[in-house]
Amino acid sequence: MATKDGTKLVAKNRKARFDYEFLETYEAGLVLTGTEIKSIRLAGQVSLRQGYVQPHDGELYLTSVDIAEFKHGNRENHEPTRRRKLLLHRKEIDEILNQLATNGVTCIPVRMYLKNGRAKVEIAVARGKKTYDKRKDIAKRDADMQMKRAVKEAGY
Repeated sequence: MATKDGTKLVAKNRKARFDYEFLETYEAGLVLTGTEIKSIRLAGQVSLRQGYVQPHDGELYLTSVDIAEFKHGNRENHEPTRRRKLLLHRKEIDEILNQLATNGVTCIPVRMYLKNGRAKVEIAVARGKKTYDKRKDIAKRDADMQMKRAVKEAGY
């Protein structure tokens, strides 16, 4: 299902917002092989749950993201969880590397989508939440739902 701006959501890391506090988000391109982009476009079988961004030689790589093998591929089919290079501007890479140097900060993929026919991934520099932060978020969400329910029942 495409949106107004021509993007089609392929995969979303739904657990990320619950487990992490996002400090900053970036849009990055991916270096993919032919069978990977076919698998993303046609099958859309991508899992971002275990993925993370790893620096290596001044570049950033998306690691442990599972892109299912292309069903109609041949012996040249890709490895599902291989390391994939992220395409970002040098300034953005330097910002992310500086933030990753901070203790307790990580970089994770949030969602993958197709934009004008090209695969993009939204990554977030994030800090892990503590258990009490998660409980506070759950309590706030429950209170909001109860308030909306009460307003709806009152007929406003």
